[in-house]
Amino acid sequence: MADGQQIGRLLLIQIGDGATPGPETFNSLCGITTRSFNMSANEVDTTIPDCLNPGDTPQKTAEPGIKNRTFSGSGKFVKGATSTAFMEHVNDATKFNAKVIVPGLGTYTGAWFVSEFEFSGEMEGNMDFSATFVAAGPLTFTAEV
Repeated sequence: MADGQQIGRLLLIQIGDGATPGPETFNSLCGITTRSFNMSANEVDTTIPDCLNPGDTPQKTAEPGIKNRTFSGSGKFVKGATSTAFMEHVNDATKFNAKVIVPGLGTYTGAWFVSEFEFSGEMEGNMDFSATFVAAGPLTFTAEV
């Protein structure tokens, strides 16, 4: 699917295994059925009044400020090696390496942490979870080829 629409289920977060030395392996956090990736920047106001005609209504101007990258997902909790390692980071509130793969755009790799996590479930259903991931340092972006 090189051109056109992209499949939402391919918007992924992959958790690093923390392997050292050697290359780190990244595995998809299984069970996520709904996901979103937010890219935003603070707006730094640069508006100044017209010095020659201070009575004129100023034109609002701005420049980009701090970049913000967040990934959120929810779905069915699936027990496994990746989810066990992930839950240790959630429980201990620690940073971990991860990749966010955005189909049609590229991959954001770096340190992340979970700012919000919730388990939920019905008496006769599977356990669900939701999580919000926030960049914990500079991210490396690799464009999709």
